Amino acid sequence: MNLHSLTAARADAGRPVRVGLIGAGKFGSMFLAQIPHSPVAVSAIADLDPGRARLACATVGWTAERITATAFTDDGIALIGRDDVDVVVEATGHPAAGIAHARAAIAAGKHVVMVNVEADVLAGPLLAAEARAAGVVYSLAYGDQPALTAELVDWARATGFRVVAAGKGTKYLPAYHDVTPDGVWSHYGLSPEAAREAGMNPQMFNSFLDGTKSAIEMAAIANACGLDVPEAGLAFPPCGVDDLPHVLRPRSAGGLLERSGMVEVVSCLERDGRPVFRDLRWGVYVVLEAPNDYAAACFAQYGLKTDSSGRYAAMYKPYHLIGLELNISILSAALRGEATGQAQGFRGDVVAVAKRDLVQGEVLDGEGGYTVWGKLLPAAASLAADALPIGLAHRVTLRRGVKHGAIVTWADVVAPTGPAVEARRAMERQCQAA
Repeated sequence: MNLHSLTAARADAGRPVRVGLIGAGKFGSMFLAQIPHSPVAVSAIADLDPGRARLACATVGWTAERITATAFTDDGIALIGRDDVDVVVEATGHPAAGIAHARAAIAAGKHVVMVNVEADVLAGPLLAAEARAAGVVYSLAYGDQPALTAELVDWARATGFRVVAAGKGTKYLPAYHDVTPDGVWSHYGLSPEAAREAGMNPQMFNSFLDGTKSAIEMAAIANACGLDVPEAGLAFPPCGVDDLPHVLRPRSAGGLLERSGMVEVVSCLERDGRPVFRDLRWGVYVVLEAPNDYAAACFAQYGLKTDSSGRYAAMYKPYHLIGLELNISILSAALRGEATGQAQGFRGDVVAVAKRDLVQGEVLDGEGGYTVWGKLLPAAASLAADALPIGLAHRVTLRRGVKHGAIVTWADVVAPTGPAVEARRAMERQCQAA
């Protein structure tokens, strides 16, 4: 409740919180738009194209003087080494780069805000443990749905409620799993030309549509909040906010959940394509259970929508503002030493699934591409299946064919190598030993 006053006091003392941003895409640009209006200082920005980063700053309203006073580079590791950076924001969206930048920042004694959920799902428990050992904060990014959901879960538990389900909304139909970047724009109501003029990346937007991004975000929530993952993957039930307590309760109580304490994503579309009434497409939710009859009676007295028993209710946030809200994570890390969500264990994993029949010699192209989509599985099931994580399914060659809808395994591919693979394997060993 006092982040603004703490930040202002530090700025007045001549010690503003200083940020280094790696990745000046859409999320980074939204964050940068707030900087002229907040006491947080951005010292340096790293992007593969520094000229594009400068243009992004100008586009979101930075003055020429502010742009000139900021360091721009194409080297994220060099940014991390700067003395005028207290908090590193990793917003590249590239899993391997995110892991490398996070580990470098932790080694340098810098806090890390990981916008790059792909990297967090690939090796987040390892990165969080390394940060704790180094005395710095590793945090999910407030404004993104995983951190906002984690906040709701923490609120529910801190007030004494049992968390039955938690997650977010999205636009989903089963056919979306097979959509490729060539067909993505019609589902967003855009022409390819309009999307191109707006600078929109079709593969990135397709990762939201084909279910991959939802799987990644639910894995991050499960790992941060100690929640379980559906055995068969996300069900994406059509559900509006008024029906959350009815749909997302355990099967033993008439709902669709295998048990209490699970993640799930709700769709804003009925299976026939009709819009869901009072949908939660842009928001997040938590379903909670009253611990006693008195609390259940209070639900009714104060107007909460409940299931028919009156014991299950939901709280939700209808929107999220992405990078516009990122300062909450930055300031929580720098001023309170707290994360706005952090992997505590390895409960959910996201595996690569073939979008069509794939043949020997094909090269996988990762999230939102032409070859695979990401499916959420319990971590134990992923490891037992020897499944290839979606975060490592980039520029990987198939050693043999994989049927449409089948999980791609390590045995199916020429195994990738490098620091990201080593970090992933280290994380698996760490969590299996715990």
